[in-house]
Amino acid sequence: MGSAAALPHRVGAVLKQSRAPLRTRVAGYVALTKPRIIELLLITTVPTMVVAERGMPSGWLMLNTVIGGTLSAGGANAMNMFIDRDIDRIMQRTKGRPLVTGVMTPRAALTFAIGIEAFSFLYLWYWVNLLSAVLALSACLFYVLVYTLWLKRRSRQNIVIGGAAGAAPVLIGWAAVTGGLGWAPWILFGVMFLWTPPHFWALAIKYKDDYASVDVPMLPSVASLRDTAVQIVGYTVAVWALSIAFWWSADLGAVYLVSAVVLGAAFTWLTIVLLRKPTTRNAMKVFTFSITYVTLLFGAMALDQLISHG
Repeated sequence: MGSAAALPHRVGAVLKQSRAPLRTRVAGYVALTKPRIIELLLITTVPTMVVAERGMPSGWLMLNTVIGGTLSAGGANAMNMFIDRDIDRIMQRTKGRPLVTGVMTPRAALTFAIGIEAFSFLYLWYWVNLLSAVLALSACLFYVLVYTLWLKRRSRQNIVIGGAAGAAPVLIGWAAVTGGLGWAPWILFGVMFLWTPPHFWALAIKYKDDYASVDVPMLPSVASLRDTAVQIVGYTVAVWALSIAFWWSADLGAVYLVSAVVLGAAFTWLTIVLLRKPTTRNAMKVFTFSITYVTLLFGAMALDQLISHG
């Protein structure tokens, strides 16, 4: 009976998809991959490759790593949307997502997600190397199985542990160039791993009621703004310390060191301002600067190497 009752809804969804213009459907599939998140991942991948190479890597290697990494991250994000489509219908922030609006059916979305994930593994294996392909697939599985299916709806540590998936691109970029890993890429992985909680929690402060409405225990929805701000400060200080440790482990120069010190100080100061006055406005300042921080920090490390080995 349940299956029969759901049949009209499924038929309606298929008909709605078939009536959608091609341009709308293509845009919907692109939206499934969360392109804005992928942009941030690529910002960390290419500079990491420059540091690993001690100069500019092969253009083809960078292009193939970026293509493979984009497809892998896109597949993981699409699977995340497929799994979360029930709560996306309720949350104000996600009501415009393609599986909510009916641009495609859930089956079509899942097929698309698995397809590009499988293709990305083969692409990276053939055009880059096996280690980078395994790292990309591992990040996808961790994001989907550990974060989305297990932690997101059960633990306030969801984004803390789940941040490992978003930190993986630095390992993929390093492995693409060197074929291996060492202390330096793992320390850089730690920078991004610890950066994720203050970055995401700052945004989640604005949407804490949204998360509470669907019983997702994102920290700002289950703790006070002050308690959240305290943790944001702590993680940011740890990011600052590890960013300086990376200077030593990767044997970088003054351009990177000065940038890491100054950017870390600015990031930490904004989190202290949030702690002193925990408001949504100050939280969004932290969120916005967290993106600027990553962009400038990774840009500085690439510039440092291009100047030193140019």
